Amino acid sequence: MKAVIMAGGFGTRIQPLTSSIPKPMIPLFNRPIMLHIVELLKKHDITDLVMLLYHQPFVIKNFFRDGADFGVKITYVTPLQDMGTAGAVKAAEKYLDERFLVISGDLLTDFNLKKVIDFHVDSKAKATITLTSVKDPLQFGVVITDKEKRITQFLEKPGWGEVISDTINTGIYVLEPEILASIPDGENFDFSQDLFPAMLKNREALFGFPAKGYWRDIGNTDSYREAYHDIFKGRINLKIDEPKQDFLGKDLRIGADVTLEYPTGLEGTVVVGDNTQILGDVRIKDSVIGRNCTIEAGVKLNRCVLWDNSYVKKGARITDSVICSNVRVGQGAVLEDGVIVADETSIGDEAVIKSDVKIWPRKMIEAGATVTANLIWGEKWKKALFEGAMIKGLSNVELTPEFVAKLGCAYGTTLPKGSFVLGGRDCNLSSRMLKRCFVGGILSAGVNVRDMKMTPLPILRYKLKTFGEVGGFYLRQALDDPAALEIVFLDGDGLDFSSGMAKNVERIYYKENFRRAHHSEPGAIIEINNVVEFYREGFLRAIDKEALKKAAWTVVVDFNFAPASQILPLILNELGCNVIALNAYVDEGRGSKKALDKHAGLKQLSKIVASLGAQAGFWLDPTAEALVLLDESGRIFDGVELLSLVTALFLKTGQKGVIAVPVHAPSTIEQMANQKRCQVTRTKSSDRAMLEVASSSEVILAGTIDGRFAFPRFQASFDGMFAIAKLVELGAASAISFSSALAEVPTSVFLQTSVPCAWEMKGGIMRKMSEDSLDKEATFIDGIKVHFGDEWVLVLPDQHTPYAHIVAEAKDQKAAQRLLSEYQKKVEGWKRELE
Repeated sequence: MKAVIMAGGFGTRIQPLTSSIPKPMIPLFNRPIMLHIVELLKKHDITDLVMLLYHQPFVIKNFFRDGADFGVKITYVTPLQDMGTAGAVKAAEKYLDERFLVISGDLLTDFNLKKVIDFHVDSKAKATITLTSVKDPLQFGVVITDKEKRITQFLEKPGWGEVISDTINTGIYVLEPEILASIPDGENFDFSQDLFPAMLKNREALFGFPAKGYWRDIGNTDSYREAYHDIFKGRINLKIDEPKQDFLGKDLRIGADVTLEYPTGLEGTVVVGDNTQILGDVRIKDSVIGRNCTIEAGVKLNRCVLWDNSYVKKGARITDSVICSNVRVGQGAVLEDGVIVADETSIGDEAVIKSDVKIWPRKMIEAGATVTANLIWGEKWKKALFEGAMIKGLSNVELTPEFVAKLGCAYGTTLPKGSFVLGGRDCNLSSRMLKRCFVGGILSAGVNVRDMKMTPLPILRYKLKTFGEVGGFYLRQALDDPAALEIVFLDGDGLDFSSGMAKNVERIYYKENFRRAHHSEPGAIIEINNVVEFYREGFLRAIDKEALKKAAWTVVVDFNFAPASQILPLILNELGCNVIALNAYVDEGRGSKKALDKHAGLKQLSKIVASLGAQAGFWLDPTAEALVLLDESGRIFDGVELLSLVTALFLKTGQKGVIAVPVHAPSTIEQMANQKRCQVTRTKSSDRAMLEVASSSEVILAGTIDGRFAFPRFQASFDGMFAIAKLVELGAASAISFSSALAEVPTSVFLQTSVPCAWEMKGGIMRKMSEDSLDKEATFIDGIKVHFGDEWVLVLPDQHTPYAHIVAEAKDQKAAQRLLSEYQKKVEGWKRELE
């Protein structure tokens, strides 16, 4: 049997370790990662190998040659271009005339490959995917199988809400040769994205085998260091070339011609490569040192990896770090946890490199310097920059001018040169300052900015839906933290960024692969000032003006010192409303404080509505996307009540179409819609998912349980200003008060809670939930929702925080609380099992 080893990747995620060598050749205990894979194959009697190369192929060929030195036979195939995983295997088709195994050259595993092959044969499979369970399945392809291990579903790099299992595709496949006929010639074609989904759709014999043992995708520097930690802890055994020494209580592996003056200073597992000198009294614990290195007296190494030809001077202290080849670490230097130092770098005496800093090749750190940010790679502010379509951080602390300018350059690099983007901000001074930095970065990439300056976000989205721009951005102060700022990224249709768009910006930012425009071709800033009038005209066309003028309602609106206060009162006055506007002037820096004091503001608003005899009161958030409704008595509606009310009033108008709500909205929405022969569609909880559905021509209303509504006949985006006018129109048309209208709405009890849930447990908990729901009626739109007649419960992992949300709905308080408590106990129990 043959094996195909995939060894062509660029290794961009693990940079700077791959600055000078391809990823499969990164050393793991002084041997290339791929050599461990070759020996695993050889252990299972697979010695006829095809290596698929692409990036720096000569490095791999020079090391392995024909394979004879390693007891295998190697054939090399190097496609002329990046063909994707399946496309690359197709390029080797002439060598694959029998059953074969595909494995990545940058994995660390001890799977019993014979068991995988035997399962494949016994199942008469056309393709078998080796599966395993991991703590964080988001970075991998989740695979769902039935009881016979036949694959039933793929979730390619899902969000937490989509995770229903922690069983993932390991990238190890057993394939029959006829499968190659399904891979097109000369095209970029992927196993997990193209071939396997097609096989699943065609109901071909596609199986998944859950393997036992150790598996790690060494995809980034953290994973590389963690692989060493696992080996030190004995979680996997590797072949080590250096012979073991006879020292009681120590696992010392010492190569040839090594100078080791004081072996008593070595603890745990220590590997020292050939011709290395360890001079004087040192303290080295759980570390691997390469060939031709020099370690001077007084050095302390703890859980460190040193590649070949590195020099560590007296008294240096290095903890849990990776030192690549030809690096000099100066006397008394300190390298904290997680530091990566790439090839040919010199670190001066007494320098301090702070935790998690990455230093690119051929850098010089001056003596006494303190390095707090990555050199060349750029500051790694968070594990991931984006939270959905947004980047959030403390103004001038995490979101610094330098960071934001580079971010703008990365964003501009993803866009066509000479294209236009639309920009805006709220009234906060930090937003103004950082927006200018962000715009500067965009211009440097040769992209033009149409600047709306200070404007409500719905108006910016409205303009994006017309013509001329390929995307947009908006800077605003966070409602939950006055010191934090949010940068919202929008696509050319005014929708929130997709995850693919966000990852593209992240990739360019971290790689610093910026496009720099020629000095004669930077982008330009164009100020546009007529958008509000354009928005107003569309607004008035979408409202029944005569009904509002006839009703002549009095409404009280708290504008929170935001820009909407300069726009909405004029429109409502034109529609015949008597508007009592509170906090209706722009006061830079005050809006967020007012928003944070939402409870006090609503209390004051309630008194004013009741005392003036107004028909309604509205609290509008500073970005003008969400609202809170108060009825004529000053009673504050919660989010579920408001969604139910808007749905009921909308259906009374007799309009036909689809109403879109998130998966966790109450089922009373369906009850009301069915009575009026309208449909309800459930969406994922993300804003983009909701607004993508709202863009459909059939949808007449989209609403959330936190006071945000989109009326697609006007615009398929959340717009609190238009929602206020529409609510007044609907209330006037129904000729009854909001309190009376709500009294006619079907009732249920809707409860929700959140349970702390570590990131690494989310996949396991959703697998447990999936298994628990096998014999129940369940849906998997976002999280797992289990139905019990008219009652239901939803378990939904949070996308951006270490929590799992539990939502329950039932006819009465007791039943809803019982459901919520039952599943809260289940989740807590599953957490204990997984610990």
